[in-house]
Amino acid sequence: MSNGNDKSLESWIWDAACSIRGAKDAPKYKEFILPLIFAKRLCDVYDDELNRIAQEVGSRAKAFKLVKHDKKLVRFYLPLEPDDPEKSIWSVIRIPPKTKEGAGEAKRQVGEGERVTSHLRAIADANPLLKGIIDRVDFNATTHGQRDLDDDRLSNLIEAISAKRLGLNDVEPDIIGRSYEYLIRKFAEGSGQSAGEFYTPAEVGIVMAHIMDPEPGMEIYDPCCGSAGLLIKCELVLQEKMSLRSKKKYAPARLYGQENEPGTWAMANMNMIIHDMEGEIQIGDTFRKPKFRKGNRLQTFDRVVANPMWNQTEFKEKDYDADELDRFPKGAGFPGSKADWGWMQHILASLKPGGRAAVVLDTGAASRGSGNANTNKEKDVRRWFAEQDLIEGVLYLPENLFYNTTAPGIVIVLNKEKPKERQGKLFLLNASREFVKGDPKNYIPQEAIVRIANTFKEWREEEKYSRIVIKDEIAKNDYNISPSRYIHTGEADEYRPIAEIVEELNALEEEAKATDAALKAILKRIGV
Repeated sequence: MSNGNDKSLESWIWDAACSIRGAKDAPKYKEFILPLIFAKRLCDVYDDELNRIAQEVGSRAKAFKLVKHDKKLVRFYLPLEPDDPEKSIWSVIRIPPKTKEGAGEAKRQVGEGERVTSHLRAIADANPLLKGIIDRVDFNATTHGQRDLDDDRLSNLIEAISAKRLGLNDVEPDIIGRSYEYLIRKFAEGSGQSAGEFYTPAEVGIVMAHIMDPEPGMEIYDPCCGSAGLLIKCELVLQEKMSLRSKKKYAPARLYGQENEPGTWAMANMNMIIHDMEGEIQIGDTFRKPKFRKGNRLQTFDRVVANPMWNQTEFKEKDYDADELDRFPKGAGFPGSKADWGWMQHILASLKPGGRAAVVLDTGAASRGSGNANTNKEKDVRRWFAEQDLIEGVLYLPENLFYNTTAPGIVIVLNKEKPKERQGKLFLLNASREFVKGDPKNYIPQEAIVRIANTFKEWREEEKYSRIVIKDEIAKNDYNISPSRYIHTGEADEYRPIAEIVEELNALEEEAKATDAALKAILKRIGV
């Protein structure tokens, strides 16, 4: 949990973001703010590394020469050298205000945006790992002849960021990492519908990571990784587990992600590095062109965590038919107009034989098509997963957690090798009441995170909370796997989330149209 230092760092990092135009407009400038805070961390850590070398060789001037000659002495080599070797590296980016002759006010030197851009591009040129990450933003960019971020506001931002040191001796990687994620979450709060594309609430990620129970050296994958939060939570849970075992030396998890949006891909890479974690984040459309392959097959992983965009309609049957990686087995087939179970098939194909996955989906993905006599492609895929005994369990989340919807969401857990005593069964947990009201979003408190994760891991049944359900009961309920169908939490059940009711009404309307069209076709054939 956060301590006082975290709090002050979080306050500072948000104040720095607000220094441009206040809290309301801060999310609009995240492309400028995130790389600069990232650069400040790189500069301060590089200073610490130079100081360590200087202690061995006698001076910072000698340390600069040595590192320039052998760049492997530091994790990231920064080609920024102050005129005085005793000055900080950040001072090269932060040139203090100059007083114009004859003027009473201090002004930043002309070309501030261009100067900052050139420094960050130089850092990227010296470090292939940072290409496209720290250098993708032009601080001198204009729209319709107006600077997107003028020099005065850039000056305010740099001065605000300069207020705190972010070196190795100043702040632990997990603290700066959590503060960086705090900033990303604050941007999500102000980003409306687009927020869900890059941010999953931290507490949901922690619950998923605990349920996945990662072990040292495991390969963990997120096919639509956003800002890499779910991958990072898995490594943090692993670190916590090793600490409880008093183990200091162990192999970290190997983290892999793919993200389609370039700005979010850059955010994910910065987030990983600032957490002091190493992983491989690829860019591109996972559904049509997954990057992680072994020859002509998909690469497989020990664990998969994911929060794909819910109810995507852009993928057509031809996209499934064009697949050459055996991701969509014939028994399961095309899931219809919504891609939720298409993503589930991709994730299943990405698991090793003993692999497990935790996937966040819209609640409708657990129930659409059930209770209706007509054929429903989505229900058919769900039936295939249930009959293959691939679903370990389903977790029903509280409403109004996610930034792009008030809908509650579910987490479906897959297991390719269930232990014998759990075969033919599903574990269902209704955590719909495990939240505290927040502004603008609800959140799951720490004690509820622990309760949810432990109950799920132990398959512990609790009245009005969790149940073990056999496959036959799932079949009798027409493959509706929503925990809310099987676990009634009390009076609150009379007031179901409006988003869920609307989803079901829309599905019924679609099925009614299909039935009507089929009936008209039959009547036409028989001449009525």
